[in-house]
Amino acid sequence: MTEDHTDIAPPRDEGAPIAEAGWLGRAIDRAGIVFAIGIIIAMLILIQEVVLRYFFNRPTIWAHETTVFLSGLAFIFGGLYCTARDRHIRVVLIYDILGPRMRRAFDVAISIICGLSAAMFTWAAWIMVSRAAFTPTGDFRLERSGSAWDPVYPGAIKIFLMLVLGIMTVQFAILAVNYARGRR
Repeated sequence: MTEDHTDIAPPRDEGAPIAEAGWLGRAIDRAGIVFAIGIIIAMLILIQEVVLRYFFNRPTIWAHETTVFLSGLAFIFGGLYCTARDRHIRVVLIYDILGPRMRRAFDVAISIICGLSAAMFTWAAWIMVSRAAFTPTGDFRLERSGSAWDPVYPGAIKIFLMLVLGIMTVQFAILAVNYARGRR
């Protein structure tokens, strides 16, 4: 008796997005380097701030808000990055005991549910952005931090969150379609 191995997944390349993520997953994966560099820049800014503050008694007014902003961008993008690489948190108690066909059905259902959730969060983010980026008269003006430096980081990060959630919605749709097709 021969075994049918058509539903057995090929070995995964741990350093790349999953094949089901498609072209968008590959683009997300490549963009990840920008946010990784942002974390390094945030670290360098903090080192500079420590040196300026404690060795020269000349602290800056911009270092803290900038590092929080850069780190926030990286963490927000991290959710999208994990989606493209299928590295999100999953309760594997049931998932791991499923056969390949049932696992594929679960992958489709999970992708659809996550996509719908991401779409709803995108809408909620739009409501937040409409308040943070537009005046009551409709003019574009980003929300500012209110600090001495007063950057537009709060408004900018809200727009970025909305965009990432929108892209995540599309990524989950691509995953659902590709899982349903059995594409690897």
